[in-house]
Amino acid sequence: MVLVSVKWGKESHDVDVDTTMPGLVFKNQLYSLTGVPPERQKIMVKGGMLKDDADLSKLNLKAKQKLMMMGTADKLPDAPTNAPVFMEDLPEEEQDVTGYAKYGAGLQNLGNTCYMNSTVQCLYKVPELRQSLAAYQAVAGPPDAAHKLTLATKELFGNLERSSQPVTPYGFLMQLRGKYPQFAQQRNGFYMQQDAEECWTQLLYSLRERLKDTGVEQSGSVIEQLFGVGLRTRLVCAESGEAVEEDSTVYELKCNITVEVNHLSEGIRLGLQDDREKNSEALGRLALFAGSSAISKLPPYVTAQMVRFFYKVDTQQKAKILRKVVFPLVLDLYEFCTEDYKQALEGPRKAWQESEDKKAGLERAAKAAAKSATKDGKAPAANGTAKAEEPKAGEAKATGEANGSAADVDMKDAAGPSDGASGDSDLHKGQLTGRYELVAVLTHKGRSADSGHYVSWAKQDDGQWMQFDDEEMIPRKGDEVLALSGGGDWHMAYLLLYKAVKA
Repeated sequence: MVLVSVKWGKESHDVDVDTTMPGLVFKNQLYSLTGVPPERQKIMVKGGMLKDDADLSKLNLKAKQKLMMMGTADKLPDAPTNAPVFMEDLPEEEQDVTGYAKYGAGLQNLGNTCYMNSTVQCLYKVPELRQSLAAYQAVAGPPDAAHKLTLATKELFGNLERSSQPVTPYGFLMQLRGKYPQFAQQRNGFYMQQDAEECWTQLLYSLRERLKDTGVEQSGSVIEQLFGVGLRTRLVCAESGEAVEEDSTVYELKCNITVEVNHLSEGIRLGLQDDREKNSEALGRLALFAGSSAISKLPPYVTAQMVRFFYKVDTQQKAKILRKVVFPLVLDLYEFCTEDYKQALEGPRKAWQESEDKKAGLERAAKAAAKSATKDGKAPAANGTAKAEEPKAGEAKATGEANGSAADVDMKDAAGPSDGASGDSDLHKGQLTGRYELVAVLTHKGRSADSGHYVSWAKQDDGQWMQFDDEEMIPRKGDEVLALSGGGDWHMAYLLLYKAVKA
């Protein structure tokens, strides 16, 4: 990528140019920024005017190089005539008629943008991401496309938090297409449907470039701290027997789907097998290495991708695997960790289990006391009532977000638990256990990634599930979410967002 500056009339735009793509892709980027259609653009480059099929790699573009464009813009799509309506601005009788305003707001579909809307609604469920965006400043860096997209994300999240009516993500969409021109592709004059997983990945990539944690304990990318899964991969050459280990960070765990895969954990196990060709030092040539990966670091949030789409050459589309793959409300990743990391998790897991057992014991005692009082024909005493309510407080402390509380996951927990295997609850309180609770699902309905319809399903702080179908918000139950496992033409899970359950 080469960052160039394009002057058009009185305006100047900084554009990241992918020199591996033809000239038309660059023109589409400028179209998203200026509204000048590619066929009207006259861009002066070395050797004359830029052609649609030009090989950009041969132009020898330099960083910060200034280019000039001429051309007349189309009339831009009208911005929304009605600004977002905020709760505090409404008359009292109109405030929160449905009772759903506390759960956020829907997003207007701007023409095949459900892939974008569902991505935004899922990521909006991460309070630490919202906080980091709220603190991001307009002067935080050079005004390139990533900076503009980050600011647009900040504004959109703010509107979702304050609005009581569906929000129109017009500015965010323009910046997304400016940064990633593939989302501006058209067919027969209409914007095309896109792959939601690609939108998710590209948006996080831009935010990873911009959102930095300036805390004393940790520094670096906020996105890596929140979503980065550390992997240790062992590669063994079948021919020479040589073995190498590699460490990497991924932002999704892949659930590969075959005829043998029926459960998310089975697909993840398959996805951690990583056979590849690489250079063998012993053989002095490329050779096949059998690879297997294990988790060496867990973050506060884990994203799992159901690998449902594959490219079909005959139709030139991403065809869909409809097979049913069951996923849990609570996912335990302990079995996929390295031995060292398993040992580090032992203490917090034991502390969590002790807390759960204590809570269950208190609940049983309270039920027994209530049953005894009822049998004797007496109302439970005041102190009995207090004991009956005690497990609720214990439950809140033991499970945190696992029972729908609004407790946030501190970023310092992203590095995982400290060593030790003590069962002392206080010692391990707040540390990761390897268990994760489902908080959001992005689903797809249809037969191709580039068609059909995307929807998000998000668990709220009070435990209520809400379906976000563009501007529409629909309350759902947990069993309806579990029914998104596939096997037909109904909505089926494509991306799953899990939040850590702490000791």
